[in-house]
Amino acid sequence: MAMQPVPTQPLPLPRIRVHLHATLRNVWAACCKAGQHTARLALDVALPTQCLACREPVAGEGLCPACWSKLSFIAPPYCARLGIPFVYDPGPGVLSMEAIAAPPAYHRARAAVRYDEVAKTLVHALKYEDRTDLAPTMGRWMARAGTELFAEADALIPVPLHWKRGWARRYNQSAALAAVISRVTGIAVETDLLRRIRPTPQQVGLSRAERARNVQGAFAVEADQRAAVKGRHFILIDDVLTSGATTQACTRALLRAKAASVDVLVFARVVEPFRPPI
Repeated sequence: MAMQPVPTQPLPLPRIRVHLHATLRNVWAACCKAGQHTARLALDVALPTQCLACREPVAGEGLCPACWSKLSFIAPPYCARLGIPFVYDPGPGVLSMEAIAAPPAYHRARAAVRYDEVAKTLVHALKYEDRTDLAPTMGRWMARAGTELFAEADALIPVPLHWKRGWARRYNQSAALAAVISRVTGIAVETDLLRRIRPTPQQVGLSRAERARNVQGAFAVEADQRAAVKGRHFILIDDVLTSGATTQACTRALLRAKAASVDVLVFARVVEPFRPPI
């Protein structure tokens, strides 16, 4: 007797719909990706990517080769307290003469780069020329430089502006950098804990002693914020560390409110001529 063919069962209609939906979704995603690539190409042709410092056209993002060669990143070996680079490796935990002669109020300071010609251009553009597009790159460099600070940190605190200067400038460059670092590290940014309670003249052109007098008593933790500060570990975020007067004043205000510790992370720091470590 001949074998009867086994009837083929049709694919259930709901399953057909699921497969069709998945196929259409994949096609749509591919079209969107192709469209974004085309739009990016068109934008690159119309508006070539520029060097962050000199604004010359570059391939990709960041600095042109000339500016990159002038930027001096800070890496170990450096002073365990101040982050000042050494020209040779004296061993772990060694302090610079500056750290021994005048220990800072903060625990540790780290910086991404030396404050040289290119770094100064970037800082000035971010602070005074509305170049907020610089913050992502500068903030990522800072996050890399501050890796050893993040394990103990409870929050990032950008150095605050007085409300009058914030109103005139429209944004706080330190807060912009802190936001980038927060996205990289997952550490929250606290902008309400520390306040600049009186306006101060610009620090540019002042001596070390004048800078210290200029910011004395300029920062405070309000009474209703002291509980949020007590016992916590903070990283103070700023664009430049020069004499350290501003970071010292901010640190003392936080320590008076019983913060457990304060570290400092900046984009650039002034590095004095080489002195041997002790």
